[in-house]
Amino acid sequence: MLLYEDVTTGDEMFSDAFPIKEVDDIVYEVDCQMIVVKEGDVDIGANPSAEEQEEALEAGASQVNNVVHSFRLQSTQFDKKSFLTYLKAYMKVVKTKLAETNPDRVAAFEKGAAGFAKKIVGNFKDYEFYTGESMNPDGMVALLNYREDGVTPYLTFWKDGLKQVKL
Repeated sequence: MLLYEDVTTGDEMFSDAFPIKEVDDIVYEVDCQMIVVKEGDVDIGANPSAEEQEEALEAGASQVNNVVHSFRLQSTQFDKKSFLTYLKAYMKVVKTKLAETNPDRVAAFEKGAAGFAKKIVGNFKDYEFYTGESMNPDGMVALLNYREDGVTPYLTFWKDGLKQVKL
């Protein structure tokens, strides 16, 4: 199993237990779903039957995003201006780390990140924002959005802001 950790904070962001798609060689999109959890439950990854889901909600459980819940990602808020300020600083940190660890990747990162940032800004109102468990303001902010069906959630993570840890 592979864990993906934030290169700046060491926070675990997601694992390969979830469907991952690489987009434009710059980000990972991780498919997630809404699950029902109640106090004391352990998520083993199995989907509950429709009856179990209804019973769980009646018993005072809550519906949560499975990736956000599993990796204890923390919700945060941005307006467009503060997000752009954050993103500029974060990209500088990632570029510095890349220059140390993979200098050949820096040019591709800069070009790809600029293009993808434009996509984010163009659809800014569609995103929810999540930080790693430590809530370190210098760390990665994951972007939650929904597929074209308007129901299926997915999280977007900056590829070069992550390191893979094999378990």
